[in-house]
Amino acid sequence: MPITLNHTIVPAVDNEAAARFFASVMGLDYRGAHRHFAPVKVNDSLTLDFMSVENPVGHHLAFDVDSSSFDAILARLHAAGVPYGNDPSEPDNGRIDHPLCPRGLYFTDDAGNLYEVMSPR
Repeated sequence: MPITLNHTIVPAVDNEAAARFFASVMGLDYRGAHRHFAPVKVNDSLTLDFMSVENPVGHHLAFDVDSSSFDAILARLHAAGVPYGNDPSEPDNGRIDHPLCPRGLYFTDDAGNLYEVMSPR
């Protein structure tokens, strides 16, 4: 069996708000908190478990998506007024010309988590 990532814990100021935010931007389903985690199932093999912590330190999470998913994510960011950018040091510059792929962007949440979305076209 190959090694796969099953889940990771994502620090949050408010775990449920962070889970709702991430799920809404990425077009995923959030079904509510489970114990002290607010899980968002990303795909069949990965869940992000958002956990409220007193002083969250942000993580960097990167996702490969197809072109239509990228377009939908970008549209949801625009609709929600969430800043995005093509550089991790400037995740609010409004650009999607990513240095590692044809189109890509970064956006952040309240805990400083830096989300990266990359598309092959």
